[in-house]
Amino acid sequence: MRFSLKRAAILFASVVTLGSAANASAGTQWHMPTPYGDANLPTQIAYEFAEEIKNNTAGELDIVVHSGASLIKHPEIPRAVKTGQVQLGEVFIGIMGNTHPVFKHDNIPFLATTYDSAEKLWEAAKPEVEKQLNKEGMMLLYTVAWPAQSLYTKAPVNRLADLEGQKMRAYSPSTSRLADLMNTSPTTVQVPEIPQAFSTGIIDAMITSPSTGVNGQAWDYVSNYTDVRAWIPKNVVVVNKRSFKRLDKKTQQVILDAAASAEAKGWAGVRGKAAEDTMTLAENGIVVSEPSPELMEELNKIGATMVDEWKAEAPEVETILSTYYSNL
Repeated sequence: MRFSLKRAAILFASVVTLGSAANASAGTQWHMPTPYGDANLPTQIAYEFAEEIKNNTAGELDIVVHSGASLIKHPEIPRAVKTGQVQLGEVFIGIMGNTHPVFKHDNIPFLATTYDSAEKLWEAAKPEVEKQLNKEGMMLLYTVAWPAQSLYTKAPVNRLADLEGQKMRAYSPSTSRLADLMNTSPTTVQVPEIPQAFSTGIIDAMITSPSTGVNGQAWDYVSNYTDVRAWIPKNVVVVNKRSFKRLDKKTQQVILDAAASAEAKGWAGVRGKAAEDTMTLAENGIVVSEPSPELMEELNKIGATMVDEWKAEAPEVETILSTYYSNL
């Protein structure tokens, strides 16, 4: 009887030990929805970010990246992170412009049109963006810039009159307003839907990056790319504050270190990616051209109008602009 009790005790202890080891090895799994496909630089950096965290926590934190809006549709990602439906996510920052004007800073055309000026604009906007994210239960991890946004059309465009009445793709409050001021009709279309939207006549033109054009094989549905370099937008990766605070300090630091590395990769990589993808557009038959002086004059006037309108939306905007202009 004693022998049986002893064996039972040993067996029970072994099961407990094995169960604890299994739980430890399983670690914690987080889910990270992203809106763009695997060929895009921000998504590639997201995978590297997740891998670095997994390696540096010895598998204790495993972040599963769900690319191409496969888990959650793009416009719904901020709310999913805010409510804790997912722990973190990536979003094009401009689509949050209806939440607060500070999120529009890099969607204002012709405010920052070079990568150096775009970095300065981000430095000016970052404190205000972080304050607003904090109010919404989120924390900023990192950003990845896109190449400068330029104009895709079926026919050459030398002045805005060439676009009048056409259906222009919009994907944020600022791009909708831009389409209005260009005398075109704003039509909301997310990235995965672009090829079909052109082929079915839902849209006739768009302003987006050369990378988006390459990944969507824009040469199948447009013939011209006018390199207006209207703005340099960013994706932002945010984490649910409660989820982050539940982690131990060591794991938190691993995430912050990986985020800093991801942001540095993004700013370094976007410059080369822009040139490479613009060349790919040309190699596939799209006519790549510089904008006419008349077109640029018209577009710059629209940009000035949108800056003035943005200023009137919130006092934080004036803070961003004054800091940005003083650092140029």
